Formats: sequence, structure tokens, C-alpha cells
Amino acid sequence: MPALTLRRATEADIPFIMETERLPGYDEFIGRYSLEEHKAQLTNPGFAYLIGDDAAGESLGFVILMDLDRRDGNACVKRIAVASPEKGVGSQLLAKAVDVSFLEYPTHRLWLDVVRENTRAKTVYLKTGFIEEGVLREAALLPGGRRSDFFIMSLLRPEWASRRG
Repeated sequence: MPALTLRRATEADIPFIMETERLPGYDEFIGRYSLEEHKAQLTNPGFAYLIGDDAAGESLGFVILMDLDRRDGNACVKRIAVASPEKGVGSQLLAKAVDVSFLEYPTHRLWLDVVRENTRAKTVYLKTGFIEEGVLREAALLPGGRRSDFFIMSLLRPEWASRRG
């Protein structure tokens, strides 16, 4: 598993982000934005675009956090994707992004949704400390018009703090 450094994305990272979110099979699980949407969100203070780089500076994945400016402290992991799955990068990337959310923002509850079929991601979320809160039945519209459930998961600041020790 390569060591990962997390950094803020710049506009120069948008092509990598768009290429990664368009990898085969990802449209079913993570969605995608247009160039204009990424540019707008990259400058929005409620969003944090984070890139995970290896020791050589190669980008391995990204995380988009949103709602970081909400008064109630409910922030969201909007999207996480890695260029090459099954190498442990996603686990490191998520853990570091969770730290950013709680250390750099007034986040109290970090939440996400995950499609029922995305068992690999759900395993990573559980390992990171997220707890399943409930199910949005048939709320996901997948390619081809198929419907699926979203699991809602969250991690509270006190839970995160106790895991850090």
C-alpha cells in the first residue's frame, strides 16, 4: 500500500478528477460532474477538493467534501474515487479526508450515502468508523434506469475523536 499525502486540489487537477470519476463501473456508484460544476465547486468555501498523491507526486485518488460551511456542522463526503481500486488507497484517502473535515472545519457529523451494490466502499466506510443510520429505499437511479437503495452512514466528532485516541 503506497504512502499517501493529501493536498488541496487546484484547477489543474480537474482533468484527473474527471478522468477518475469516468472510469468503467464508476458511473453506477459515484456520479460525475461537468467541467463547469467542478470549477465552481473548487472555489466554493463549502467544498473541499482533496487529492491523494503518492511519494512520487502521482495522483492516486480524490475526495470531495461538501457542506463544510453549514452552521449545524453536518458535512458530507460527496464523492471519493481512486484511479486503481483494491490497493488500499481508498481507505487511506478517506481516513485523511475525515481528519481534514474534523480538524479544519466545525464539522460535528460527517455523513455519506452509498449504493447498496457498492459493498467494497461500504466496507471501507465501516472500517473508518462510519455507522449505518438508515436506508433510502430505491432512491438511487442507476445507469439503464435501474433503481437501488442508498445506505446513509455517518461519523460524529466524538466517535472520530475516540478512534484517534
